[in-house]
Amino acid sequence: MGPRQLPAVLLASCATLLALATPLLAGDPDMLQDFCVTDYKSLNGPLRLNGFPCKRPENVTADEFFSAALAFPGNTCNSVGSAVTAANVEKLPGLNTLGVSMSRVDYAPWGVNPPHTHPRATEIIYVLEGSLDVGFVTTAGKLFARAVCKGELFVFPRGLVHYQKNNGGAPAAAISAFNSQLPGTQSLALALFAASPPVPTDVLARALQVDGGVVEAIKSKFPPK
Repeated sequence: MGPRQLPAVLLASCATLLALATPLLAGDPDMLQDFCVTDYKSLNGPLRLNGFPCKRPENVTADEFFSAALAFPGNTCNSVGSAVTAANVEKLPGLNTLGVSMSRVDYAPWGVNPPHTHPRATEIIYVLEGSLDVGFVTTAGKLFARAVCKGELFVFPRGLVHYQKNNGGAPAAAISAFNSQLPGTQSLALALFAASPPVPTDVLARALQVDGGVVEAIKSKFPPK
């Protein structure tokens, strides 16, 4: 092979590797059939999958692609003043292998959807009612934040810590869409202070640069589940 041919071969090799890697970079694996409606009964068996087993197509009905879960406000009478209603593969079997899901977030006046991450998906939020202060923090520690009003959108990149706060004295609501059938949600507060078994107090005290008694006081507000 001549030296002039080498760059072309390398370019072709790189293009091939990128093409092969593209499905791995997606939120969920690509589907191999028209649909794969979740067979929840199979989850009781010994077989475990990266996802959910499929029902036989002849046993699938239209109702398994339908949900009214997001039609009604959630109960925001809690300590943070927000409620998240999910429409993911655990609630809507027709989403299995399709790589998408949604949720509805309702906010009491001044309510907060506390800092959290979605390890498996990017989120795009659409404000239905009210106005929100939103933001996310990059791995370099930079905060991107702004107000988002009714009819407007904001994107939270996959895996980054983010939050929303109702910045008004009336209830607010938003719809979130994800590029995963099960994006996962990890609350920072619950992960640090309500893990089971618990994260050692001395670790948190050193990390947060506070006294161990402060850590224990915070833990008392988040009993392990």
